[in-house]
Amino acid sequence: MIVKMKRYSFLVYHRQYTEFLDKVRETGVLHVIEKPEGIAENDALREKMQLAARTKTVINRIEKLIPKGAILKTETKENAGLELLINIENKFSAKESLEQKLQLAERDRERMEVWGKFSHERIQQLRNAGFVLNFFSCNLRKFDQEWEVLYNAFEIDTVGTTRYFVTVTKPGEPVEIDADPVKLSSNTAEQLDVLINDYRAAIENEKSELVNLAVENKLALKEFQAQVIGDIDYSKVLLHTRSEADDKVMLLEGWCPEESENQLNTYLDASGIYYETTIPTEEDKVPVKLKNNKFAKLYEMIGELYDMPNYHELDLTPFFAPFYMLFFGLCLGDAGYGFILVLVAIFARSKVKPSLKPILSLLAWLGGATVILGTISGTFFGYNLLESEIPWLESIKKFMLNPDQLFYTALIIGVVQIMFGMIIKAVGKMRRFGLADSLSTWGWIIAILGCGGTYLFSSYGGIQPEIAKWAYIISGGIGGLLIFVLNDIKRNPLINIGAGLWDTYNMATGLLGDVLSYIRLFALGISGAVMGFVFNDLAIQLSGDIPVVSPIIMIVIMLIGHSINIFMSGLSAFVHPMRLTFVEFYKNSGFEGGGKKYKPFAQYKEEESLF
Repeated sequence: MIVKMKRYSFLVYHRQYTEFLDKVRETGVLHVIEKPEGIAENDALREKMQLAARTKTVINRIEKLIPKGAILKTETKENAGLELLINIENKFSAKESLEQKLQLAERDRERMEVWGKFSHERIQQLRNAGFVLNFFSCNLRKFDQEWEVLYNAFEIDTVGTTRYFVTVTKPGEPVEIDADPVKLSSNTAEQLDVLINDYRAAIENEKSELVNLAVENKLALKEFQAQVIGDIDYSKVLLHTRSEADDKVMLLEGWCPEESENQLNTYLDASGIYYETTIPTEEDKVPVKLKNNKFAKLYEMIGELYDMPNYHELDLTPFFAPFYMLFFGLCLGDAGYGFILVLVAIFARSKVKPSLKPILSLLAWLGGATVILGTISGTFFGYNLLESEIPWLESIKKFMLNPDQLFYTALIIGVVQIMFGMIIKAVGKMRRFGLADSLSTWGWIIAILGCGGTYLFSSYGGIQPEIAKWAYIISGGIGGLLIFVLNDIKRNPLINIGAGLWDTYNMATGLLGDVLSYIRLFALGISGAVMGFVFNDLAIQLSGDIPVVSPIIMIVIMLIGHSINIFMSGLSAFVHPMRLTFVEFYKNSGFEGGGKKYKPFAQYKEEESLF
């Protein structure tokens, strides 16, 4: 359900404006309307946004360093946020610089190890005495023994297929060797070992200091983050304020939920601020605040992945939620997998932060649906319950569906959801634009349900042919009249007939494709069951017949196989029902979207939602 809004317009004397904004922010219910032309580039606002981004990055980094169960320091220094942020950033920079130096030293160590122990001073003495030393490496097969005679080549080491050697020649004597020259590090391997240990010790020291800073100052950084984001929101409100009467009067507009207007009106009436309220019109772009029951609220995050409904249409969340749960259960289609999802959700829910709890609650619902639908389809960890000979299962086998029945069930569910969507579309049009605008949609509903229902009853219900004939005539006639003649009562009937024919073509081709899309529910459920069966068969075939060892091998194969199947099937069960919802259901229910989420001007609070 979309919460009803009211538009507020305020006229405030410029000297009272700062106090007014502070009070409005305390109430935390007004969504400020942005200027249609937007706001010009503002250096101060940009700097604040960059500071907020830096703060968020540092908080995310230090949260990973805090030991489990650590007690955070609650005392914070006033006005120390920016200084603290810079200090921690510098610590991270110092640590990263040391890590880069360590990587370079380790690479040098690996490169210098093959040359063994030597002294750079001794090499320099040889050069001063008139000897030129050049260091090379080449493939073992390319090493020419003549180099030992021509250039006094001495082998130092051979690692794998690479030979390392040095030549000793006189100054000015050319060294024409088909090998790669090697530049030595300024440090020997032994010196690099010492340097590496020093770097590692320094990095550990920086890590230790960062952990202490994280424990002592995380809450202080959080306070600083709230302050910066609050300043950003405040600056945006100021930039969206219009100055009137030579900057003496400030004009601000916003939206307030009707359920919260008393809270705002109490302050306005007490302060004497002049304001006006209006009801939104069809042309207004009103922010959207959703209000659903506990079950439907879990599915709001799924709807937001596509788009928010606009203020003037129906919120489809409570309508698609039961279908999505049903689709997920059919796609995953294994009672054992569903049972695992429920257990994981219940166990993890008590361990995670509040923002993740709704995700796990949703997972528990989806897992429960999978247990029920998996039982109906007769699959438990890849084992076909319909073929089992377990006595206590005999009483529930009559409720299980074979693959042929599941195929037709998927199509029936598709027809039901599409027709349900069309009814929602008709109701939505009637609610917004009046009955006349919805006549064509009602015509299709009457024609499809009337003719389809008559066919079913005449085929399977024993209805008399004469009654069926009149039922076809009445439902088809009423539906045809609404579709071809009354689809727009303000238009010429001949134009309406042409528009009705075009609508008929689109409806016939569209509905067929939409219904066939629901076959994926059957296909994904069957494929997951087949994969589970294959992994079970592989476990039995490959385990052998060695006592004790065979059961262990079988269990390992089954654990790996079913884990892969749960992941792959679970991913499909999440994505494909979403596709059916956002394409088939949203299209047939007339979803428009384009809504902007309600975000009141209020004191900053850490987000409790992932989306």
